[in-house]
Amino acid sequence: MDLRMITVDAGEVVLNDRRTATSWPVKLAPYALSVCTVTQADYARLTGAPLTDPRLPAVDVTWLDAVRYCNTLSLAEGSRPAYRFRSEPGEPGAEEVELVDPTGYRLPTEAEWEYACRAGTPGPRYGPLDDIAWHRANSGERIREVATREPNSWGFHDLLGNVWEWCWDLYDPAVYGTYRVLRGGGWFDEHWSCRASVRRRSHPSYAVDDVGFRVARSV
Repeated sequence: MDLRMITVDAGEVVLNDRRTATSWPVKLAPYALSVCTVTQADYARLTGAPLTDPRLPAVDVTWLDAVRYCNTLSLAEGSRPAYRFRSEPGEPGAEEVELVDPTGYRLPTEAEWEYACRAGTPGPRYGPLDDIAWHRANSGERIREVATREPNSWGFHDLLGNVWEWCWDLYDPAVYGTYRVLRGGGWFDEHWSCRASVRRRSHPSYAVDDVGFRVARSV
């Protein structure tokens, strides 16, 4: 596999939710995160999905698809899968997934995602938006190849812009049930959505053309 990973040291990040006007600190253990979102080439190699451009992000991938990909990637590299499904696709409870081994490939938590995105910077973005992200004003309203904008100071590309990214976390189970967190903004989004703190939600079975994912694993 050609997924490059960067190890991130332990740290702490404060998450914010504008909808509920709340914030909360999260302490993080060391983890590794992929430099880029999973590409179509990465995804097709393990799943047989069709390719339009191997360097484009894999999109139209549900949260459940992303979780299955993580397990398949772990098995392909001789690791124990990170996730256990409590029932088969199409059966009741198919969206119930348990994290059983974080050393396998998995989705990042939203705290891990934001900590890596900020890379020690305090502002809403880790650099000038047009330099670091594909968004509605500069993308030509189409998806772009990965790693064609400048990385942040820790070496991660496209944490803002191009595609929203699935995270492991439930968004707000008391209100939205099984909806999962999306982060980062996408190629069709206005500039205000491409900020480190912005949270969006989607149902784990929905596939959208501006939503992809990157992989993590505990160290």
